[in-house]
Amino acid sequence: MCLGIPGQVVRMLEGYGNQLALVDVVGEQRKVNVGMLPEDVSLEPGDWIVIHMGFAMEKVDEAGAEKAMAGLEMMGRSRTADED
Repeated sequence: MCLGIPGQVVRMLEGYGNQLALVDVVGEQRKVNVGMLPEDVSLEPGDWIVIHMGFAMEKVDEAGAEKAMAGLEMMGRSRTADED
């Protein structure tokens, strides 16, 4: 797993070559490019991904998302956006 910010897919966005998803990242929705994921990886609402520089780097399960967040917290990043 790479070090990045975990996010949960809200929905895929139409257009953009099916490469953009709306993702919830600690309570804020962001557009994330999913085009770097392998072609055999499908995303649905509720799926977790790890994001680096606006790109989905890998699909993870909820435990993987929790590990990514724990890594960020060890480096001083708070879990909620309003604690920054």
